[in-house]
Amino acid sequence: MPNPFRFGVQSFNADSAEQWTDRVRKAEALGYSAFHLADHILGPGAALEAAAHPIQNLAAIPAMAYAAAVTSEIKIGCRVFCIDYHLPVVLIKSAMTIDMLSNGRLEFGLGAGWIKSEYEAMGVTFDEPQVRIDRLADVVEGIKAFRADGAADVSNDSISWKDFEGLPKPISKPPIMIGGGSPRVLRLAGREADIVSLNFNNRAGMIGPDGVQMSTEAETTKKIGWIKEGAGDRFDDLEIEIGAYFTFVTDDAKPIVAMMSQQFGFSEEEMLRHPHGLFGGVDSICEELERRREQFGISYFTVGEDNLEPFAPVVARLTGK
Repeated sequence: MPNPFRFGVQSFNADSAEQWTDRVRKAEALGYSAFHLADHILGPGAALEAAAHPIQNLAAIPAMAYAAAVTSEIKIGCRVFCIDYHLPVVLIKSAMTIDMLSNGRLEFGLGAGWIKSEYEAMGVTFDEPQVRIDRLADVVEGIKAFRADGAADVSNDSISWKDFEGLPKPISKPPIMIGGGSPRVLRLAGREADIVSLNFNNRAGMIGPDGVQMSTEAETTKKIGWIKEGAGDRFDDLEIEIGAYFTFVTDDAKPIVAMMSQQFGFSEEEMLRHPHGLFGGVDSICEELERRREQFGISYFTVGEDNLEPFAPVVARLTGK
């Protein structure tokens, strides 16, 4: 039996508390199941230009707490916290506090980090992928110890805790989302996460054609295989999420598909079926999402804030809300 469809919205910026409140409440009213931030620090400058990444003007933790405070049902998350930007025990305590104060609505997303220029601009060491992913595994061990009963004693390469119990306890064990696109991080996600967030393999340390080309249907099939290798018998218990970064709800998608296929070096058919893209009217997008759930097991799709209202009819159709 496939997982039911869920849909999220990801937002980076707001000009005021009123705008942020309106956006998250609208997402809740329109039937989206989750409202996410990302976890980036830098304002305008050469570092973000080098990464080709959009600006994020909100700090994730307080913005998540605010979003939770002005809503009552929608899940609140981050796709995903970069564990190298936070002291682990402070990040985990902050997340568990959001879960408690939101009555159990946290989705706890974590990643190993990938924007090299952001690390360098902040003076944070950008270790090799294996080191960063091993550190992510250490932090996941810390989360599970912090939220468990009894002392949160953890000793690994990244964390050395003793003589305290983790507080507050979450209302329920908030699902851990692990995001990424490389074999090592997706095997870790299969082994340890509740939600696996498929992303580009950002081995270049920036957004660019390489990551998009490494996320085709064929490459996504490989990614599902890596998740299965890590998950073993627990694979059927996982929820698989993906960011639909290239979403265009329109009755005339052909010019957009033609432009993007040329930009990334795909045929138009390949672009239409790209797992991170959705192109067309509500009927065709719904059919494509059904197909992707059947093919890959992906049932959780996140769109950007620009698609909050245009994509809402798809949410209503596939969730019955």
